[in-house]
Amino acid sequence: MKYLNINPSIQGAEDAEDVQVASEVLERKLVELDKKMAQLSDNDILKRAELLLESGRTCLELQRQFEAWQLGQQAFQIFGSAEDWESAVLACDVMFEAEQHDSLVALGNGVWLAVTFPIDPEISAIMLEHLVDETPTDSDGAAVAAAAAHYIVDLRAKEPDRENLLFFTNQLLAKVARRHSNVENQTDFEAWVTQLELDSPDDFLGRLAQVLNVMVQDDWWVDRDALRARL
Repeated sequence: MKYLNINPSIQGAEDAEDVQVASEVLERKLVELDKKMAQLSDNDILKRAELLLESGRTCLELQRQFEAWQLGQQAFQIFGSAEDWESAVLACDVMFEAEQHDSLVALGNGVWLAVTFPIDPEISAIMLEHLVDETPTDSDGAAVAAAAAHYIVDLRAKEPDRENLLFFTNQLLAKVARRHSNVENQTDFEAWVTQLELDSPDDFLGRLAQVLNVMVQDDWWVDRDALRARL
């Protein structure tokens, strides 16, 4: 798996000296990325977006949150125009992690794209896990997000990652069940799933759409009607 359980090196630093060394490495990486972008021709627009995305992730590791947001936003605009939806979702992830004013809007847009288009299911699961973490404990929103993550992984994931991803989404569902309704055994879990209609994709995906509408508040960055009409 490419994305789960990957933490930046700066977070693994053990002391101040390690943090300083890691920061210096990341600063040099940013300089190199800037040089690469400066060397691109006007036709290398997607390559520029890839470098912007990598720069945004690097800024996150350096705790330069606003700069990370700006870089993610620029990358999203390019990927969106090119209809590279998987990369656009990754740009939304950078903007969400940047913890800016519209980070929840970025998450909502990213989740919609991650559910609507057949992108890497691991990325979809990560975006939906973010939604779980941002949803109040007693809200059904986390349950529908976790159910959607499990459904998408079951539908799209292939070996060799399928088993690990299904384990991840099963654990996510179990975590939500515990915090939502104190569910601790299989019998209660099955009853909880039935009660919340988490065994019916039409129901939980429809409710997920409602959650996203509340999050985004009409600040959609893509023309969803036009995209749905083409699916």
